[in-house]
Parts: sequence; C-alpha cells; structure tokens
Amino acid sequence: MTHALLQGPLVSNGYTLSTAPDRLGRLEPSDPHAPVSALREQYRAQGYLWLRGILNRDDVLAFRGRYFAALAETGLLAPGSDPVEGIYSGGGERQDLIRRAQHEIVRWAAYEAFCLAPAIWQFYEAFFGSPVYLHKRKLIRHVRPGDTNSTGAHYDLVYLRGGTDTVCTSWIPLGDTPVAMGGLIYLENSHRYGRQMEADFAARNADLPPEERMSAFNKNMGEVGWLTKDLPALADKIDSRWLIADYEAGDMVVHGAYTIHAATDNVTPDGRLRLSTDIRYQDVRAEIDARWSNHWSLDDML
Repeated sequence: MTHALLQGPLVSNGYTLSTAPDRLGRLEPSDPHAPVSALREQYRAQGYLWLRGILNRDDVLAFRGRYFAALAETGLLAPGSDPVEGIYSGGGERQDLIRRAQHEIVRWAAYEAFCLAPAIWQFYEAFFGSPVYLHKRKLIRHVRPGDTNSTGAHYDLVYLRGGTDTVCTSWIPLGDTPVAMGGLIYLENSHRYGRQMEADFAARNADLPPEERMSAFNKNMGEVGWLTKDLPALADKIDSRWLIADYEAGDMVVHGAYTIHAATDNVTPDGRLRLSTDIRYQDVRAEIDARWSNHWSLDDML
C-alpha cells in the first residue's frame, strides 16, 4: 500500500501532533489470513491488529452509500452528489433530522447484518477460541471536514467496566480513509500504560458507590472519560509515538480494552465526510456489561 503524502500538520482538538520520528509513526498491518496464533501474538505485543481487506470492499461501500442516502434530506450532502462519495454540503445541515436518522440507522436490520458479517464473527470465534457475543450498543458516526472537535485520548474499558476486560473493539472505516480524513490513531505500546491507568482509577474509585465507580463520568475521570485532549503531551509523557494509517474500505482495526487511541481532524481537501463504525465483540461466556444491551441513543451517557 502506498502511503498518502501528508498535506499539512495533523491536528486534534487544537493540538498539533509532532512529526518527529520518535513521536509519529505508522500502524503495522496484519494479514487476516495469517495463522490465528500469529495474530494473537501480534495483538498481545502491540494491543491492536490492523486487518487489511478482511471485509468485502463492495459491501462496505454499499453500506456507506445507504447511510448517506438516509441523510439526504438533512442538508448534509452536497446537492446532486453521489451518497457513496459522501461529499459535505459545506454547512446548514439540520442536526435534529440527522439525530433522528441516526437513531433509526443503529436499529436497521441492514446495520446489524453488516456488523455480523461472517468475516467478522468468524475471525472473532477463531481469535477467542469460543462462540462470541456482539454488543447490541454499536456506534456509527460521520465527521465533517473542518470539524475541530475530535475524539480525545482514551481507552475503552472506562466505558465497559461492568464486563470483561478482554472485550475487543472493531473500528471499521466505511470508505477509504487516508490520514487527512481523521481516522483513528493509536498510541504505540499504550495497552500497558492503559492497564496501569485503570489500576490507578480503580484505587481512587474504590470508595465510590458501585454505579458511580463503574461510570466513565465519575469525579476521578477526565472529560467524558477521556484521558486528555492534548495528544502531543501524552506522547511526551510516556515517551511514545502516535501511529497513523491510510485505511481503505474493507479494513478493520481490532484493539483491546486498554489500548489508547484518539482521532485527528478531517482536513481532506476533497470535502468527503469520514464515516466509521465501532462495534464490540467478546467471548460469550465472559461477563457482559449490561449497560451495552440497548441500542445507542444520544442520551445514554456511554
């Protein structure tokens, strides 16, 4: 795969990422057809797997088109543009209509079927060595070009403390997502640091009531459960690199509950909306966080 050239600095929530080689690198791709033992070892070592081309590209693009077609009446897309392209109108979209459509989309049978693609659940059955469970609460989101509110640095267990820490997140880019579009970035070797952070939070949360202790929004947590918005400072703090990638439709990234990740701004010059979905799989016999047994809603506080 040829890496797209960076056209400018990578920015997240107003903070510019350093391009120094000890602070910025590239994700290591993984072959989804490699022996599962090798994939497990790679996952243990680095906290993630970037599974190149595990999904059918045409199926991914068809779902991208379906999503944006459902938002056609909201003013989000450029008039006359192909929904598959997802070209932003430039402004004036109706947020109330977008929210209504998104609450419908997460309940689509087509969305459930996409998240239960055989390539996904069969990978996880092999990876866990057991039957698997797909969490009902699933996230799908688009990011506009020029939006300066990016996902801050966090690890997923803060939102899933009521279940097992062996839960895996699948982040699936719904369309080609070069670095400039603001896909997920990962802090190298941060799964070890995330585990230390969670142990620290557990100690500080010990005297809280059970429900509050579990919450990502308790008094000991950062904003909305994030560790920080200042990604460069976090990389400096633990002497690590942010890892970036040019994702393609058909890719899937799997990361663990302690792996720290974030996103950068969508600065693509072609006006395309970034679209992705986050879903979570685990061993069906492990403890399941009951809070994730309902469809996503805007006010579910997760």
